[in-house]
Amino acid sequence: MDGDNVISFMKNLSLHVANLNRTLCNSKLEVLVDYIRSKNSGITVITNKVALQSDLSIIDNYVKSLNNINSLQVEEPHLSKSKSYLKIIGIPFSPHTNSQEKLSSNDIEIILKQNHIFDNISLASKPRVIKVSPKSDMAIVWIDIWDVQSGANAKMLINRCFNVRNYIATIWGANMNPGVPQCKNCWKWEHSTFSCRIQGAKCVKCNGPHKSEHHHEFRWCCKANAKMNPPRLETKKGEPCPHSFKCSNCQGEHQVDSN
Repeated sequence: MDGDNVISFMKNLSLHVANLNRTLCNSKLEVLVDYIRSKNSGITVITNKVALQSDLSIIDNYVKSLNNINSLQVEEPHLSKSKSYLKIIGIPFSPHTNSQEKLSSNDIEIILKQNHIFDNISLASKPRVIKVSPKSDMAIVWIDIWDVQSGANAKMLINRCFNVRNYIATIWGANMNPGVPQCKNCWKWEHSTFSCRIQGAKCVKCNGPHKSEHHHEFRWCCKANAKMNPPRLETKKGEPCPHSFKCSNCQGEHQVDSN
């Protein structure tokens, strides 16, 4: 959904929630809409339970039927994605025979692309590779994949085997390794969002004292300024901020939530 559609839709959220729930109840469905929020260049509908495809179709038809919405610019709805965690054993630590090179994340990505069992599987992060032990010539590889909430993609892969050179690699399920948490409220490391002690919120883009979705309204960089040379144009509603800011944690040339 483009920016203009999102703005039009967000003007009367309580009415949309009531209308959607009435439509869902009339269709004798158990799912109900709790609330709606804007996210990036679209909207997110939060329901009381995991929605089915039939529920998504009703929500999609409702949004496209609104008079102030351009239905041609409304994308098909989809369920929120989650992550599943897997590990692969039986892979040699050296990617090439008679080579002293270490197996890298890029090597793993190439190996996965060459095996049909990973067709339609998307990695959620770079694979992680370690030796089984300091004296071993074998590796353990952890991969995080995008999955549906039922974990169907992971279930399809777990306990399957595939060849890597003359070796047989096996896919196992794994527990999440959360590592060091990053707060989604102040964007500092080493504490979770729920334990953040600052009042209000910080913008992920500019680190200003406002929520990230309100960056355009509060930050000077997105506002027009005719006195500048050359004059600065206003960033259009619905378009991402084109300006660059340094990371507030390390002062690097990247956004603070970059991995």
